[in-house]
Amino acid sequence: MKSFIGSLVYCLSFLLADLCESYDLNNPSHILAQTYAQRRNNAFPQRTLSPAATDPHCRSRPLDLVFIIDSSRSVRPGEFEKVKIFLADMVDTLDVGPDATRVAVVNYASTVKIEFLLKNHLTKDSIKQAINRIEPLAAGTMTGMAIKKAMEEAFTEKSGARPKSKNISKVAIIVTDGRPQDQVEEVSAAARASGIEIYAVGVDRADMQSLKLMASNPLEDHVFYVETYGVIEKLTSKFRETLCGLDACAMGHDCEHICVSSGSSFYCKCRKGYILNEDQKTCSLKHMDACEIGHSCQHICVSSGNSYHCKCRSGFVLNDDMRTCSIRGAGAYQHGDSVHKGDRNKKNDGNQNGEGSANVDACMFGHDCQHTCVSSGSSYYCTCPPGFVLMQDKKSCFKASDADGDGSASASLDYCALGHECEHICVNDDASYHCQCHGGFVLQEDKKSCSKKQVKVEIVQDPCMCEARLAFQRQTQTSLQDLNGKLAAVIRKVEQMENMLGRM
Repeated sequence: MKSFIGSLVYCLSFLLADLCESYDLNNPSHILAQTYAQRRNNAFPQRTLSPAATDPHCRSRPLDLVFIIDSSRSVRPGEFEKVKIFLADMVDTLDVGPDATRVAVVNYASTVKIEFLLKNHLTKDSIKQAINRIEPLAAGTMTGMAIKKAMEEAFTEKSGARPKSKNISKVAIIVTDGRPQDQVEEVSAAARASGIEIYAVGVDRADMQSLKLMASNPLEDHVFYVETYGVIEKLTSKFRETLCGLDACAMGHDCEHICVSSGSSFYCKCRKGYILNEDQKTCSLKHMDACEIGHSCQHICVSSGNSYHCKCRSGFVLNDDMRTCSIRGAGAYQHGDSVHKGDRNKKNDGNQNGEGSANVDACMFGHDCQHTCVSSGSSYYCTCPPGFVLMQDKKSCFKASDADGDGSASASLDYCALGHECEHICVNDDASYHCQCHGGFVLQEDKKSCSKKQVKVEIVQDPCMCEARLAFQRQTQTSLQDLNGKLAAVIRKVEQMENMLGRM
């Protein structure tokens, strides 16, 4: 009897040790979700999240992501709701948008239904609302048919998938709790061959051999298993670690205008009104009306190819600066100059008594004053109403925030509105302004431009002794970011000089 009890205690101790590997006994409510390889093969150590994976600044790489979810009869209504919670939690970990991650959902049982396509919802809230509306289909488990429909209909450019030239990863995550009732090996191989990376998540009674036939290699990174739907949300952090990627643009780029991260690489875009050149980096002005883009003509702008020239209205002549206009016969006067009667007698040969232009209202012929034009002989000058101050261009007016009623220049001005060189945010000071950056960016030494904050990566364990390599990579990334910030500052200064020369 004692021998039997001793043997029983010995066996129970082994069973308890095995349970300790699968469950957190200090907190029974937290069951550890593990990959199939971790559960079945002790040669693979348990994967743990690195600090970088849980960093709030970690950015998921852009994906075309399709969830393929099993809603057959074996999935009870309460369990299906937990699947929907898992999908919503996954969406919260992603950077969702037209140029970031796009999401679609394929629902299947004995039939297959595409709940929504990659192009249908491009914000997190919209995607989660669509997920909340999904209903189970019941009946059989046609997993192969679901994979085929996803490959042929969900992962197409017509449905919102990006073209191969964009280098956006295509990822399918399959969630099932049973054995497929059709063939999955061939269709899964075809999907993988087309460039789709497949993750297989098995729950409860899921067939492990089928999961391995569907998933991409290496299997230890693409096959997952959880005991119940009640703990499937534990996989969210593991997928976050897998899908977290570097921002290629933040590491440095040679785009003239806009850099867009695309997986481990990037591509360039141009600002409105420009087109990308053949080198796929620099931008050129679109062939459009140059006057519409902006001009400095006082009267009439005439487009001429990629440039323009100025003309004057009837009764005026173009001044030497080729931009401003003066009344014909009055000489080239800048607006605001006083023209005295005696001067007009000398300038106007057709008016010997000095009275010919005395009654000319220069403002009536046209002016560029923002508020009030005051005629002065053959020219004019501009004034502002009470509470406003005249700017340096002698044309425009600006409302003073603390005006004393006489429009004095001592009033406090919005210096940011008058023009600034801040890359992100301009903040007014008492006598000037200073620059700030958006969240996740830091101000450079020039106090104008911004660069993305570096994500600090700490290595908890280093089984491969890679500290030196990681330190070199971090140093290289920092140097590239510094060079990129300096290059951007030089480009902005060159553009400012070109604009100034263009107005001369």
